[in-house]
Amino acid sequence: MKNVRIWFEKDGPARFISHLDLVRCMTRGVHRSRLPIWYTEGFNPHPFLTFPLPLSLGVRGRHEAMDVKLLEDMPEQEIIERMNPCLPEGIRVLSVTEPVMKPGRICYALYELRLTAQGVAAGQVEDTVKRVLALPDIVVPKKTKAGVKEVDIKENLCRYEFLALGDCAGLRVTLPAGSVNNVNPQLLLDAVKKYGELELLCDATRLELYNEEVEPFC
Repeated sequence: MKNVRIWFEKDGPARFISHLDLVRCMTRGVHRSRLPIWYTEGFNPHPFLTFPLPLSLGVRGRHEAMDVKLLEDMPEQEIIERMNPCLPEGIRVLSVTEPVMKPGRICYALYELRLTAQGVAAGQVEDTVKRVLALPDIVVPKKTKAGVKEVDIKENLCRYEFLALGDCAGLRVTLPAGSVNNVNPQLLLDAVKKYGELELLCDATRLELYNEEVEPFC
């Protein structure tokens, strides 16, 4: 039995399907591709698929991962060629590797945000976001399993840069991610609405995942 990590992108119309639907989609893709996938044992056997860090609804993913177990070894390129014709528009397998890091080591995620506001110029949007990010404290409500609590996301915004994207304000930011601490880009939008009195529209893309040392997850 061999563990493999399948890297894929989630874009276009596929970014609007939930994680549960993504699992169903990938399960059908694996079944149709006839990969020698290991099935769980018990009363309801199903293909063993795990996703190190689920992607939020509506967010594009440039380098997402899915771990599977194969009953036999096979060339990485063959896995790609078998899977892609069986997947819907917007989901495409990019590469296949052997897992190096365990999912529990994921600590950060790199996002690219394209920010706009109705009737507001891109320069003004950028100025407002800069003003909010420069505040000493940025406290916003965050939903948790225990309910809604106020959190200060300022300490989590130490690595970011603004991008020149022309028709919109661009922000590339590294945020905490994983099971221990997770900051969704939506919290940034909530902060701008609260402190900058500006409601933003955001086209978000998750570019990469990192470990605790900010090294690419692999």
